[in-house]
Amino acid sequence: MPHIPLDPQLPGIRSLMAFRPETAVPLNALAQTLLRGPSSLTVGERELIAAVVSNGNECRFCHGSHAAAAAETLDGGRAVVDAACAGVDDAPVPEKLKALLRIALATRETGRAVTPELVAAARAEGATDVELHDTVLIAAAFCMYNRYVDGLATVAPDDPAAYELMGKVLAAEGYGR
Repeated sequence: MPHIPLDPQLPGIRSLMAFRPETAVPLNALAQTLLRGPSSLTVGERELIAAVVSNGNECRFCHGSHAAAAAETLDGGRAVVDAACAGVDDAPVPEKLKALLRIALATRETGRAVTPELVAAARAEGATDVELHDTVLIAAAFCMYNRYVDGLATVAPDDPAAYELMGKVLAAEGYGR
């Protein structure tokens, strides 16, 4: 049960956005910029970073919705997402993305866990300064979103179909709604 009065028909962060629309605007703008703005990382790669971080934080709502959005926007779909969430090293993704996912997971732990070695490994795979920046910021932002959603005990659907629908909507419309 949520810690504050939220619309029970709106799961996860959607209920929080409805509760405080004035905070929804900048939070949605940040997500739109990070996950849909201009980038050399694809939408699917950025959604995968959000999904892997949310999975690591055990945020069921954010993991479910961003895993579904990543599956909609990545070559290989759900199998790739599930593999990356199970373990970056065995995921069927390019080595550069694996290196960036390792940085995202380190950021999830603590920013100080992003070591020069992790950065050098990502650079060796072709990661740019902007990709490094955006990976850390996506991971940090999703730590905030995950704690926001779980810290107020929002409703997270049990039905995987609900997340698949959210993923389709996010893939098609982004976060500017």
